[in-house]
Amino acid sequence: MRLKIVSLFILMFLSIAASHVLAQQHDTSAPQADSAIRRALDHYHAGKLNEAAGLLRGFVVSQPDSALINQAYYYLARIHRDLDDPVTAIGYLEKMAGKVNSPAGILLQSELLLKMGDTVRAIDQLLQSDTQNWSLQERQERYLTLAEGLLALDEPHKALYFYQQALVVEGDESPRDVLTRIYTLQSDRFDEADLAEAAFMYRDKPVAYLAMLQLGWRALAADQKDLAQKWASAAMAAPAGFAYRDEVLALLSQLTDQTQLQRAIGVLLPLSGRYAAFGQRVQRGMELAQETFRPHIPVRFIFRDTAGDETVAAQQVAELAISDRVMGIAGPLVGNAALGAVRRANQEHTPLLTMSQKEGLAASSLYVFRNSLTPQLQVRTLINYAMDVRGFSQFGIMSPQTRQGEQFAEIFRKEVTRRGGKIVAEQSYLSDQTDFRHQIRLLQGLNPNTTDEGEENNNPPPFQALFLPDYADRIKLIAPQLAFYGLEGVQLLGPNGWNDADLPRQTREFVEGAVFTDGFFRHSDYPFVQEFVEHYFSRYGEDPTILEAQGYDIAGILLTLLNDSSVRNREDLRRALAQLQNYPGVTGATRFDLIGEADKVLFLLQVQKGAIVQIN
Repeated sequence: MRLKIVSLFILMFLSIAASHVLAQQHDTSAPQADSAIRRALDHYHAGKLNEAAGLLRGFVVSQPDSALINQAYYYLARIHRDLDDPVTAIGYLEKMAGKVNSPAGILLQSELLLKMGDTVRAIDQLLQSDTQNWSLQERQERYLTLAEGLLALDEPHKALYFYQQALVVEGDESPRDVLTRIYTLQSDRFDEADLAEAAFMYRDKPVAYLAMLQLGWRALAADQKDLAQKWASAAMAAPAGFAYRDEVLALLSQLTDQTQLQRAIGVLLPLSGRYAAFGQRVQRGMELAQETFRPHIPVRFIFRDTAGDETVAAQQVAELAISDRVMGIAGPLVGNAALGAVRRANQEHTPLLTMSQKEGLAASSLYVFRNSLTPQLQVRTLINYAMDVRGFSQFGIMSPQTRQGEQFAEIFRKEVTRRGGKIVAEQSYLSDQTDFRHQIRLLQGLNPNTTDEGEENNNPPPFQALFLPDYADRIKLIAPQLAFYGLEGVQLLGPNGWNDADLPRQTREFVEGAVFTDGFFRHSDYPFVQEFVEHYFSRYGEDPTILEAQGYDIAGILLTLLNDSSVRNREDLRRALAQLQNYPGVTGATRFDLIGEADKVLFLLQVQKGAIVQIN
């Protein structure tokens, strides 16, 4: 499904409910205990989970008889929930004196049971709870958690019932996020008979109108236009504030337009202007994919030049969707053009698979997907290696004072903390800096102002791995200075900017063993990567870059999906993209997560004996 079944309400409502946990037991006669709890909660709400956990563990050890002990256990459980450690979290809840019977405690325990796979117990606990005195938000969270559990038990009809219960109706409006979950559930798990039953059973409710909309789209896909018209007209009876009214209007528009969709994909790339060289490389990769895949159902690519312009891209999406009647759109490549394209693609209900690195694009619409190498993917890959394979828990960061450097550092910091690790030292440097002595000595906990530059430092490094989110040309300056100033014996970690064959040749032993990621590695042992590289070289006389590889994969994904005769319209293509699993791309095995972001298996690379090799 495109969005997480776990409701966005959960975090918001749980935070509100938590303030009431065991409030009656607050011990006003113990100001010291109250102060300790408050300090811990300040850390917790600031995102400093390990600091908060340390304070709370100290509290339960030192003051086991405090009236606030249950509150401490409760927040320890929440912290370990946030650290993705449900077993420990449940253990803290079970330490609470008496039965967990507050709404916040019951909801948290049920959520943890679901995470642990104890679905039946979680559902039973929620169904048996007396909710008479629960707040509206707490009851809504209960319904959403029940729906999640029932989906895990493959009970979509029962899940739909609880989603309907979770809807808050104010006038004629319902929450779009809950409706989106209902729409996705109906799309993925209901056949036409199920949808017709939902339209009847929930008549005059949002669930019914969503089912009618789904039935209309499916009838159109089956070329049953009279039936599609019937369902679209029925869906138009929804109140004016119905969140999916635009989708109903789009269905009616397609029914009145007799022009059929082409088996074609529109492609938006910057083929002129400052980004032309990038766009042309992506186009080469896409054209190579057309030569390679040759689907039995022909698919035409219609290229359009955005010149990197937001307004132009939006206009081209409209032309491709309305005049050219394409099934979907690939691109754009750059951020400004992507913003305009995304807005218009959503308006036209046309699936768009963008390559832009601009954040937030996929989350903005059900119709937008993003296949790009993101900082989040790279950091996650590095930390999985460092913590799961190498067993590291102590990290340092040394980053440039650039927008990208600061973004990488922030993501790395948060991910390490979320995984239970610790950032023990962090320094930044100017983007044009060449002498890094000051930062390196501070990372070691040494005085940067001493003059004994070559002094022997007998103390071990304060961390096990150092993250350096910069490009190879800067690493060539930094790595030798790390050794010169005594910071040795740590694992160096980096993003894809390190993937330069000259790096190990020019820095020799100073980067030996360093590990970094990339979305493409032309020397990979994977046969399909080698086939792509050889085919590209024979066609163009040079090695491909990640841009050609990215274009090749995006074209391959769309050609593969459209080679399925059951994908007859834009809604079918949207569903097919959402359900894609482990597509064997040359930029890594690819699927799309619940909001449409590419979840890839990146290449993990290491410098070994002066060469860059793949280690995963």
